[in-house]
Amino acid sequence: MIVTAAGGFVIQLRNLSAIILPVMHIAGLHKVFDNDVVAIENLSLEIQPGEFVAILGPSGCGKSTLLRIIAGLERPSSGTIEIGSGKIAYVFQDAHLLPWRNVLRNAALPLELKGAGRSERTAAAREALEQVGLADAVERYPAQLSGGMKMRVSLARALVTHPDLLLLDEPFAALDEINRQKLDEQLRELWLRHRMTVVFVTHSTAEATFLANRAVVLSSRPGRVVADLAVDLPEKRISAVRSSPRFGEITHGIYDALERGGA
Repeated sequence: MIVTAAGGFVIQLRNLSAIILPVMHIAGLHKVFDNDVVAIENLSLEIQPGEFVAILGPSGCGKSTLLRIIAGLERPSSGTIEIGSGKIAYVFQDAHLLPWRNVLRNAALPLELKGAGRSERTAAAREALEQVGLADAVERYPAQLSGGMKMRVSLARALVTHPDLLLLDEPFAALDEINRQKLDEQLRELWLRHRMTVVFVTHSTAEATFLANRAVVLSSRPGRVVADLAVDLPEKRISAVRSSPRFGEITHGIYDALERGGA
């Protein structure tokens, strides 16, 4: 399927079982808002199936805008995106839980909206909540949850559809450092288990180093790719890796790229 907009923007979705393509290919992407602010300029990026890619850059450089364009929530002004066929899930900065629904029904919401039967969506939601460590909290309501637990429900709600592409927009930024690190470890384990493609927006160089296999650094506005760095750490990462010399070297390299980009 091909969708074309007036500004020359093309989204092309192809069946990956029929043709071998990157899961995502972005070329010459531009985004100009109605107030003539240029958010993204001539951005090109290729992401392979099963990669975990962190996107970093100064505030206002277009990181979240890029994620929203990939998700189809924003329309770029021009450029081309090719996305392999599959299911996409999005985790926002805020959990956005419905206060009148308990944890189980919040997690099951995407399947309910798709018309899945009660038994199917309940079983899938229980499985997703177990994966994020909330099997014992299914009957609680959002007001009874900590900030970290709310974000885990939001993550479970994304996982319940078994996405091929998982997009996360600074989901743990508001948490304290201990809870943030725990959720980073949990997310990395989930990625190792499911091997979906992940694009993760963050301001934290340490978080990007711990989670990702690649760190893509954007310049100050308008956002352009200034560095695309491999994160060559062991696939299975535990808390102790954060104190390793290689972790420090990679984190410092990302920080240098941010400085060059105008952070």
